Amino acid sequence: MTDDVWISTSTPYLRSAGGGRGDVWGEEAAAHGRRGTQRIVQAGEMAAPEVVARLLEVEAGAAVVVRRRIMYLDGQPCELTDSYYPAHIAVGTGLAGTAKIRGGAVALLAELGYVGRRVREDVTARMPDEQERELLRTAELEPVMCLERVILDGDDRPIQVDLITMPAHRRRLRYELRMG
Repeated sequence: MTDDVWISTSTPYLRSAGGGRGDVWGEEAAAHGRRGTQRIVQAGEMAAPEVVARLLEVEAGAAVVVRRRIMYLDGQPCELTDSYYPAHIAVGTGLAGTAKIRGGAVALLAELGYVGRRVREDVTARMPDEQERELLRTAELEPVMCLERVILDGDDRPIQVDLITMPAHRRRLRYELRMG
């Protein structure tokens, strides 16, 4: 693996940064001597696309809140991240706005009384569409990895869905599990 490949774990994004700190992505990148930034390109209420409705366990077309971001590592786009929340949780909160959320979305959800207790992730690969290639600055024949993450509360109700698209040649996902 080259130095250009980012090894990513999900764990930091599932816990609140706490203490009113900055965003988790920036902190993770800084811990590796890199610079992680993000640009929020859209936020607000929308009708749930089919995949989001299925993952959030709502009807297709039901109101949800989305935050669409482009994540950058050392100034280069490294992922497209769309986070979705049930409308009854997120409407009228910082999740529905374009401002950065101090401590991240997980911290805000916890403040609102919604704490993730279980996470389910599915990873697939495919060829990117034209818009994804442009935003991620990839060549036509470079595949992307797609991560679907569902965060569930203590009653197994989905409180957040992340749809993440990453250039496969620049990413490596790491999963570490403890048994017992």
